[in-house]
Amino acid sequence: MKLYIVPTPIGNLEDITLRAINVLKSVDVVLAEDTRTSGHLLKHLGINKPMHSYHIHNEHHTVARVVERILKGETMALVSDAGTPAVSDPGFLLVRECIRHGIVIECLPGPTAFVPALVNSGLPTDRFTFEGFLPHKKGRQTRLQNLADEERTMIFYESPHRLVKALQQFSEYFGADRMACVSRELSKIYEENTRGSLQELVAFYSDKTVKGEIVITIGGKPFEKKTRDEDDL
Repeated sequence: MKLYIVPTPIGNLEDITLRAINVLKSVDVVLAEDTRTSGHLLKHLGINKPMHSYHIHNEHHTVARVVERILKGETMALVSDAGTPAVSDPGFLLVRECIRHGIVIECLPGPTAFVPALVNSGLPTDRFTFEGFLPHKKGRQTRLQNLADEERTMIFYESPHRLVKALQQFSEYFGADRMACVSRELSKIYEENTRGSLQELVAFYSDKTVKGEIVITIGGKPFEKKTRDEDDL
């Protein structure tokens, strides 16, 4: 009676861990964000397990049933299409409900897109904030306004067709000269990390057709050193 949270490769299938493989072999059921995507992975690994769909559009309706089955003795593994479940993917509701019902949860370490993007960016890694996907409409401007004075490195996820618009908005709210990095297709053959000011990145991507998963890493607001007179106030 346990729920495993199992990270899956964000691109390169060799990034799956031995522990993840063993867990997927041992569970009764695999809860998959997309059974087709996870089916390809399990087939590649030579694993044949029952799969049930668990995604953002059905999790509110299925979470109670999943918890009930685990309480009756089944062991399940939750996987997303890529990366670690519950990080900008379904999973939080299930984890919360399992905790509420006293179910043991074991989260395996493994692939997630924002860590290699952060390290590849060349921006400070000692303090950072992961913002994931910004709201598409309602609340987007408020979030950007609140982040304008953020001094830590910021990490965002974005879709390819919204990349240029997002970079333009970041430039507007954070300043055109703020340094940033756009990471694309991480761990895949055509991995790309493009670094520069937000203004430079807007110009670079404005006439390009971009595909793949996008991570945008942006430097925090430069620290303003106080003068001696300000310190005395």
